[in-house]
Amino acid sequence: MLLAVLTLVFLIVVATLPPPANYAKSPVGITILVALLVALIPTTIGGLLSAIGIAGMDRVAQFNVVATSGRAVEACGDINTLVLDKTGTITLGNRLAEEFIAVHGHSQQEVAAVALAASVFDSTPEGKSIVRLAEKLGATANFDKATAEGVEFSARTRMSGTNLPNGDEVRKGSVDAIRGFVRSRGGQAPAELDQVFEQVSRLGGTPLAICQNSHIYGVVYLKDIIKPGIRERFNQLRRMGVRTVMLTGDNRITASVIAEEAGVDDFIAEATPEDKIQVIQTEQAQGKLVAMTGDGTNDAPALAQANVGVAMNSGTQAAKEAANMVDLDSDPTKLIDLIAIGKQLLITRGALTTFSLANDIAKYFAIIPAMFANAGIGALNVMGLHSPRTAVLSALIYNALIIPALIPLALKGIEFRPLTANQLLQRNILIYGLGGIMAPFVAIKAIDVGVSAATNF
Repeated sequence: MLLAVLTLVFLIVVATLPPPANYAKSPVGITILVALLVALIPTTIGGLLSAIGIAGMDRVAQFNVVATSGRAVEACGDINTLVLDKTGTITLGNRLAEEFIAVHGHSQQEVAAVALAASVFDSTPEGKSIVRLAEKLGATANFDKATAEGVEFSARTRMSGTNLPNGDEVRKGSVDAIRGFVRSRGGQAPAELDQVFEQVSRLGGTPLAICQNSHIYGVVYLKDIIKPGIRERFNQLRRMGVRTVMLTGDNRITASVIAEEAGVDDFIAEATPEDKIQVIQTEQAQGKLVAMTGDGTNDAPALAQANVGVAMNSGTQAAKEAANMVDLDSDPTKLIDLIAIGKQLLITRGALTTFSLANDIAKYFAIIPAMFANAGIGALNVMGLHSPRTAVLSALIYNALIIPALIPLALKGIEFRPLTANQLLQRNILIYGLGGIMAPFVAIKAIDVGVSAATNF
């Protein structure tokens, strides 16, 4: 839109030149007029926009991410809120059983035996680590696995386990879910369960309660590790004006500890798929652009709702179709890098737009005085251009040279640094604004000297 408005302005200016030129007895020929029009139309940024867009797509591809469109890359630069899952994004994602903590007078070996029975059908890294820790403590599965029935984890029940051949039910899951399960079987949670729950949570771990039928045996301490350097990356995003929101299925205490250690701005504990959509819609209702990652079918609605949705290549087809980017390496933290790429694209576009506008205005004031020297305004021809013809020809040659000269900068991009909007504006004006003003005066004068020496103009 800005380019179209500027083009219209220059068209009007050039179209209105002949009457005053004729009145001043300094007529402008049609050839000079057309050449002047070509020289003054803001072609620089128009010729560089496509190069900037292609460069952004290429940088995204170098991160092994497939973008459905260039607009998706551009949108990354305008992101205000980043929604991230805790596991695998903020933490390493390999939560492992660290310790069995017994309650209600039970021994650690008893907890290990029940935890092993509840995890024999659990193929997740957490489930396998529970089995390994239980076997290390000497626990064995004293039942026929062929006649036992595995119960898978679900977001609704928030627990999993095994139905044993003798009719016993062993379960592991969130403390609240296990507490409710035990009550439904006529049992009561021991008083020290809350104390153990808080103890594990304040360590930043995930407490999983273990029960058999109506009796709770203890808690599994699942330990996860925050990724090195993640706090610094969130600080960098904060300096760019991006707010980070962590989603986790963990309880509020664990979530608050992880959020504090990682340095996120906000968190939602015990999050469900519906919560993901809700937080995105809430942010968008405030006029913000939101990005998020996901890999499951239940993430698809949220990915479609987000302004930038990045699906994992290891995820479901529904998630890939709902997102506008697919990460072939299935690394959720790449979303942080994609935002940086989008910011760099916008910074490059802003810098080159500033240069282009200053460049076009400078050309205008450099050429027009030379054309009307005969009208008594020769004093304004501060560049001392030889004649109107050499001035216009020099401007045309400069136009032909400046765009190829700037293409390497457009492709490489302006060096990205997390600056505020005011700092970016100041940098653009001081470097690219002043550079855009000075470049035409210096280059056109040099070209004019060469042209006037090589021709009879």
